[in-house]
Amino acid sequence: MVSRLRRFAVTVMVVVAPQAAILAQSLTDVRQKFDAGEYQRAIDIAGSSAEPRVIYVVAQSQQRLRRGDDARRAYEQLAKRPDADPWHHVGLSGNALIGSDAGEALREADRAVAANGSLPEAQYQRGLALSASQNMADAAAAFDKAADLDPSWAYAHYYAGIAYSKMKRSDLTASHFQTFLKLAPQAPERGEVQSILRTLAR
Repeated sequence: MVSRLRRFAVTVMVVVAPQAAILAQSLTDVRQKFDAGEYQRAIDIAGSSAEPRVIYVVAQSQQRLRRGDDARRAYEQLAKRPDADPWHHVGLSGNALIGSDAGEALREADRAVAANGSLPEAQYQRGLALSASQNMADAAAAFDKAADLDPSWAYAHYYAGIAYSKMKRSDLTASHFQTFLKLAPQAPERGEVQSILRTLAR
């Protein structure tokens, strides 16, 4: 009996590990295209993925392409998850922001963080909602947290840099923007960020 249980455990590990690797690779591929401003390509690579982190990038890509209805549908995929799932609230927050309801977006983002404060997207979404509410100090802290949880996330650094620039924190602005350029060298915002960095260096 013990031997059979051990074989079962090994089989589960063998199946789950490659699946996790595939999901991680899918997110990396989609993010790389997003970071380079290739939003349609990011959407195409994502395909019909049910992985919430991938769907979140798809929603953001649709927003960048100014396809509000498609972005809403992507966020709705997340919002259909159970109420206890942080992604449910991330999806509701994303759609609230599309509807220019910053207050509701923040309330839902707060619920996402309360459900799982270790989810980078929950912190990131909270940062977006706080930025829309013009609360730059708390937005910067939220983006900082998202970047700490997922150091490879270029846009967590970008938006942290934006928030800190509005707070006149040139040291933290420069630090985040430099990291952003390293992580996303082909980003559409590259010229803007380089210009800000040159101004800060004077």
